[in-house]
Order: sequence, then C-alpha cells, then structure tokens
Amino acid sequence: MARSPRHGRRAAIRLFLLGEYPMNREGLRLLFAAQPDFRVVGSASNWADAVGVGARRSDVIVVDLSNPRVPKKSALHALTALCSPARVIMLTPGFDASQIMEALRLGVRGIVAKNVTAELLFKSVRVVAAGQYWVERDIVADLTQRLGVAASSAAGAAPRNAFGLTERELHVVSLLIAGHANKVIADKCGIRERTVKQHLANMFDKVGVSNRLELALFALQEQIVVAPDGAGGPAAPRPVR
Repeated sequence: MARSPRHGRRAAIRLFLLGEYPMNREGLRLLFAAQPDFRVVGSASNWADAVGVGARRSDVIVVDLSNPRVPKKSALHALTALCSPARVIMLTPGFDASQIMEALRLGVRGIVAKNVTAELLFKSVRVVAAGQYWVERDIVADLTQRLGVAASSAAGAAPRNAFGLTERELHVVSLLIAGHANKVIADKCGIRERTVKQHLANMFDKVGVSNRLELALFALQEQIVVAPDGAGGPAAPRPVR
C-alpha cells in the first residue's frame, strides 16, 4: 500500500465493489466509507462492466455473491487477469470447497463469509491488500484435504520451475500439502521439528509467501509439488490465514 508523499501516511486502500444488487453495493460502500483507510472508487453489477469502468485502478475488488457459488471461470479470469494488479476478495453466503479451490487457483486472494462482523471484513480486506491470502477458518480443513488430493494427482508431472527450492524443501512442502503437521513432517524426514520450521521459513522467503496455506497454494499453482513418500491421508490441519 503506497504512502502519501506529502504527509508520510499510508494511502487509503482503493476498493471496487462488484455485486448483483445495488442495495448490497450501497451497504458495502457506506460500511467502508466509515473507515479512514478505505476509499471506494467504483462499483458495477457484472464483471464486464467492472473491467470497463476502471476496476483495474483499485487495490482490491470486493465481489459480493448473492448465492453460495463462485462466478464462472471466465468472470474470475477476467477479474484476476484483466484487472491486475487489483486483488479479488469474495464475500459468499456459503462455501463449496471444490469451487473455492477453483477460485483460488484462478487468482482470487480472499474468501470471506457474508455473516462475518464488520471488523473481520475490514481485516480481511487489509490482509488481501497487503498481498496475502485470506481464507475463512471454517473451510481451511477441507481445503487442505483437497490440496493433498490435488498434490497426489499432480505429482507425476515434472515441475516447471523449482524456484530455488532444494530437494529437502520440495519434500517438506509435499508433506505440508498432504496436510501433515510440523512434527509429523519432521518424523517422516528424519529431522528435528525446529529444522522443519526453518525449512518453511526459507521457502517463504524464496517464493515470496508468508504462511503455510500460501506456500501450499503456490506449490500447486506452479506445479512444484513432489509426491510424498508414504504420505497417506491428510492429517488434521492447523487453521491458517
């Protein structure tokens, strides 16, 4: 987020509101307008209009879904590709993990339930504006399980780019995707748990992510996963955002 050259303050996060119903968009506009670090720069009822009226000049595009489903792939691709560097965050009344997984793969950076408090909504937008992912805790467990399944199916493909990751780090990230906690990863690799934490920290720096979920998503999107040895089914994941 840019700083104001005159006053040294952080510039307000520029928001574009995308939603089917004018009343919902107006409600969101009033909600964000009450916060000094947000500025609504536009709104639209569909993705084609959003691209045409300047959504790409925003920092975050808030997509207000009226039904518990994600938009069509073409719509998400348009928002995440044509409106870059604006980041997309979705407000949804319900979660379908497979659809959410598809949305994240298409570039959506945040998934937020429509029944969250205003403060949590503000926090999620700030996190996404800062370049991180935001995923509701309620779907993290199922999402991590699906990441493990996807990793198994993608493991046969040769990685396009290892991004400087060592063979050990690739093994660690494959076990992470399978849903294993640090202690289990340490046991499977024959190393100490603190060494696993160090490997994760090194990978965060190398690929430019800040947490386990971002690393797992990045590994799948860039096809750098490696089939874990004897990974089995996913263990219970720790909630992460």
